[in-house]
Amino acid sequence: MTRSTPPIAAALVMATALALTACGGDDNSSKTIPGAQTTPPTPTATTTTAAPTASAQRPTITLPSDVKDVFEGGQTGDPVKDAVLLDNAEGIKAVDAAIVAGKATTPDVRFYYEGEGAVTMAEWVQSFLAHKNTTTGTVRYYKRDVTLKGAGSATLIYCADESKAFNKSRTTGKIAVTPVTKNSYTVYNSRLEKNKQGVWQTIKVISQRGAAQCQP
Repeated sequence: MTRSTPPIAAALVMATALALTACGGDDNSSKTIPGAQTTPPTPTATTTTAAPTASAQRPTITLPSDVKDVFEGGQTGDPVKDAVLLDNAEGIKAVDAAIVAGKATTPDVRFYYEGEGAVTMAEWVQSFLAHKNTTTGTVRYYKRDVTLKGAGSATLIYCADESKAFNKSRTTGKIAVTPVTKNSYTVYNSRLEKNKQGVWQTIKVISQRGAAQCQP
């Protein structure tokens, strides 16, 4: 299949489908994440612990001025949920930084992603590189809903408004401006686990473009 200028979310959908197919799953992106909601991991504790603070030295991630990620709803009043949202946001920024840097993966990406989630992100970034594209513009993340599954596991569902984010050619610098449609809005469903350093790592993620719950 030829895709000279894939929409920003399309590459993630493809990469996730490949990862799930490799594990014997269904590559239909309109279905829910296997395991993300129906078979959550067994909780390791019955009570919620405090959010991690200085247990891990988190990397400082910087993006160029033309690439922006805007995250809404970062303060829930629950320190653990807030920690999940923060690490997820930093992981998203790390992936964008990898796309800009032209690297399929980086230490920052590996810091926030593990297992199948890391594979998915590497495949996503690689699809940009294969088409000699980078990214530009602003993505807004909203309706971010965390469900805790004990002390060390969580699911996170959130929407992304990608109507102001576009692919940019690495060779010519030309921006592929595309019209805003329902597919400019994407729902992401991810599964996170807290590692020994207290970092909430994304271990699985799948997306659906044009999701009804994300439409303006």
